[in-house]
Amino acid sequence: MRKIHDISILIAEDESELLEYAVEYLQLFFETVYQASDGKTALQIYQKRKPDIIITDINMPQLDGLSLIEGIRKHDTKTKIIVLSAHSDQEKLLRAMKLQLVEYMIKPLQSDKLKAMLFKLVDEIHHLDHLTRLDEGYIFDTLNRSLTQQNKSISLTPREIKLLELLCEHANHSVSNEEIFHTLYEDQPDKAFSPNAITSLIKRIRTKLPKNAISNHYGLGYVIHTQR
Repeated sequence: MRKIHDISILIAEDESELLEYAVEYLQLFFETVYQASDGKTALQIYQKRKPDIIITDINMPQLDGLSLIEGIRKHDTKTKIIVLSAHSDQEKLLRAMKLQLVEYMIKPLQSDKLKAMLFKLVDEIHHLDHLTRLDEGYIFDTLNRSLTQQNKSISLTPREIKLLELLCEHANHSVSNEEIFHTLYEDQPDKAFSPNAITSLIKRIRTKLPKNAISNHYGLGYVIHTQR
């Protein structure tokens, strides 16, 4: 079986034997597996590496699992999170359910159940890859080439669609004026480069997006700012 290369996972567990077993098991399926034996280290890894999936124990030193998740959820609702607990604790379960968890699993860990859950999450993540989320509930769907806000469709011209596709492909990174122009007018290879044409299009598309969704990096080009 080929390992999954495009999705990373973090396991946070303070029981050393269980952590070692879990890491070895996860490495059977994932190329990139991070590990932490306490909540503080787990948070530092999350902030630096931004894993796609997190599996965390509830009771850990320095920072417990639920506090770890609460910190993450203040800024990130996308990362998939699975909570582990040594026993069924009703109070903690109710607290955990408010944190948009994928699953609340009771130890001892059942590898088959965990595997099924992880592959379900992988499918979900791959399916959502074509959705680019902006502020204020705006979503650009690169698969269907459509822009919506709170499920309300926003009309786009063919060139506006091309522009959003290009910017979203390089989300949160600058795209040069030259690359934008050649992408927009690829059907007109002899057309002379015109910065004004790009400026005009950017001005129009900004009226259909949340404020400050697209910024101009002087000398570098334009960048679209997306949510995690």
